[in-house]
Amino acid sequence: MQLRPEALEGHLAKGLAPLYVITSDEHLLALEAADRIRRSARAQGYTERDVLSVERSFKWGELLAANQAMSLFGDKKLIELRIPGGKPGKDGGAALQAYAKSLSPDNLTLITLPKLDWQTAKAAWVTALQQAAVYIEIPTIERPALPGWIGARLAAQGQGAERQALDFIADRVEGNLLAAHQEIQKLGLLYEPGKLSSEQVMDAVLNVARYDVFKLSEAMLVGDPARLARMLDGLKGEGEALPLVLWAVSEEIRTLLKLKSAMVQGRPLGALLKEYRIWGPRERMMEPALRRVSLATLEAALQEAAQVDRMVKGLRAKAFAGDAWDAMLQLALRVAR
Repeated sequence: MQLRPEALEGHLAKGLAPLYVITSDEHLLALEAADRIRRSARAQGYTERDVLSVERSFKWGELLAANQAMSLFGDKKLIELRIPGGKPGKDGGAALQAYAKSLSPDNLTLITLPKLDWQTAKAAWVTALQQAAVYIEIPTIERPALPGWIGARLAAQGQGAERQALDFIADRVEGNLLAAHQEIQKLGLLYEPGKLSSEQVMDAVLNVARYDVFKLSEAMLVGDPARLARMLDGLKGEGEALPLVLWAVSEEIRTLLKLKSAMVQGRPLGALLKEYRIWGPRERMMEPALRRVSLATLEAALQEAAQVDRMVKGLRAKAFAGDAWDAMLQLALRVAR
């Protein structure tokens, strides 16, 4: 049974299912959902707990043994299976299918996974879990939705803030939902319930951003120069390797150029996105980006990327003078604008 994350509390109030699966790349939200299940399990007499983590040396017989083993004191047991890589392999897939068919009435099982890619999501073991479990897929909080998420969290603790203040927090915690949660909790400790001023928020919130080089492409695609400049500055400050940044941006430019060239020849974008295996949030960003950027701009940007590459390698590039990071910014801005 598929269950929306926001419906979990109501579901648990009615009783527990024998098997739960949580899949998400949002570690904070996955942890909170798992904690709710654990609390309900303890309240309903699941006092024993086995935690299994699927690492390289993991033997799938351990899962079956945990399910079959009787508690010494006759207590009900919570079995947690963590699959951090998201791919159990052939043996693991078979074990999970068998496990889903032989759930013990004395045990409650909680399986946690990262967000599954489209190919893994079609696997037989995933289908078996979806049919046997309460399956909770928690979506990623994308950057445009982050201020709203922060506002909802503030409201839950009796506080509120203007949109400008919410945007300020979102900018400071870029790519770090756990940090956002901590900053929101701190505001709850520092100030009384009610409306917070922008000054209060700015005084309290630290710059706890964790910049992701691959999120840089997102800022470039959506055409957000301010965010792009801020992220590049953050990556530079965190000591990120410039060749990796250049590679991520250049790959996105190459993809845009391939798509744009094919569209000029009359091919439909939908078919091209499938051909190049572009889906999810990135798929939604492609169409407006391709409308905004011309073929000539993309061709020039790719040539510019080659010049930046020469600068990164310490070779003199005629097109640029000065810092390679500045050249990197100008390259990304060419596409973002």
